[in-house]
Amino acid sequence: MIIGVGIDVAEIERFGASMERTPQMARRLFLDSELYLPSGDRRGTASLAARFAAKEALAKALGAPAGLQWTDAEVYVEDSGRPRLRVSGTVLARAEALGVRSWHVSLSHDAGVASAVVIAEG
Repeated sequence: MIIGVGIDVAEIERFGASMERTPQMARRLFLDSELYLPSGDRRGTASLAARFAAKEALAKALGAPAGLQWTDAEVYVEDSGRPRLRVSGTVLARAEALGVRSWHVSLSHDAGVASAVVIAEG
């Protein structure tokens, strides 16, 4: 059963400008595993914008309640290339209250826009 669906888009250039203007924003939005590649290099702006869009879409799928912490949702990619979500804390509590058992995530970035769709399934 579908419990919630969320979609979000982020203009990559605008997102990057916000990150440059407010350097502490990265730590409020992302875990180290999201900010950096396994090599230690920082992820590109398009990739981070898509991850941000996924977190926004996740919040929408959960009904956009107040109090969710951005870092209680981790967007990662399996070795196969499939994007996934790992939730904890405030996000996990809301998901459990709604009966969410699994997540479906799609990320994309093209033509200056990053987008994400999240489906919460019970």
